[in-house]
Amino acid sequence: MRIFISGIAGFLGSHLADRMIFLGHHVFGCDNLIGGYLDNVPKKAKFYQADCNDFNLMKNITKNMDIVIHCAATAYEGLSVFSPNIVTKNIVGSSVSLITASICNKVKRIVYCSSMARYGSNKVPFTEDMKTKPQDPYGIGKVAGEEFLKNLCDVHKIEWVIAVPHNIIGPRQKYDDPYRNVASIMINLMLQKRNPIIYGDGKQKRCFSFIKDDIDILTELAFSKKARSEIINIGPDDEFVTINELSNTISNLLAFNTKPIFKKGRPQEVFLANCSADKARKMFNYKTKYSLKQGLQEMITYIKNRGVRPFKYHLDLEIINEITPETWKNKLF
Repeated sequence: MRIFISGIAGFLGSHLADRMIFLGHHVFGCDNLIGGYLDNVPKKAKFYQADCNDFNLMKNITKNMDIVIHCAATAYEGLSVFSPNIVTKNIVGSSVSLITASICNKVKRIVYCSSMARYGSNKVPFTEDMKTKPQDPYGIGKVAGEEFLKNLCDVHKIEWVIAVPHNIIGPRQKYDDPYRNVASIMINLMLQKRNPIIYGDGKQKRCFSFIKDDIDILTELAFSKKARSEIINIGPDDEFVTINELSNTISNLLAFNTKPIFKKGRPQEVFLANCSADKARKMFNYKTKYSLKQGLQEMITYIKNRGVRPFKYHLDLEIINEITPETWKNKLF
């Protein structure tokens, strides 16, 4: 089949492209390189350096595609409170552009990669039948994208699936980005013999998902008849750990005994966030293969081999005031 992947130079998109090529499909994709690395793109994929907001271009490059998988996103949940314009443009605007182009070209199915930010302040574990309660502009944008997808695809008779990945970690993740990817930030800092920085008291809890435990189920969602018109969490629901525990685990793996620097908590950050994988287990016999330590070790090896890097403040802060994190205002990373 002919598969189009937005965000193909990004972390999730590039791994998914590799899998589709391995399965014998013809892979095409685009990326504006805000959140990815050009060398992530598989050599056998047809790559367009393009922004999903360019509707006419999206309409042109999605011609004759069978399946479109929308991975591209400025996935900056915390930053969205302070740069809502750029984040919303690249969540809602880009999604509507690509969805519309795909419908114009009569693709068979669109798989939309959402976010567990859709659940917001719900009680954990988050299940797919919960009412969405996003707490920040990023989550609001993701939910808006879902609604556009369902509405437009239902009207125009295009199959849709909503995948909900959460806190994915692994090789190829952008680790010189100061605005997101807590595990990557910590590893990059500690490899430079610098203290990790934690917002708040570090007792907020997350469940981290190693990339190789997401690709199998995401591939199923692209093709399975059972997945049609379904919302499905993808990723493990065990090893629910605090950010302090994450920091300690990385420190132990690196044999770098140091204490974190604690900074004021970020506004609108959800304290407990964990998605249930029960639906994926029931529908697709979903199983995980990697522990948190294994995933972190692969990340460490990747960053060591690629080389530590200084952090690049590549996105502008649109709102700067007394509650804007000083890590960003004063470029502390």
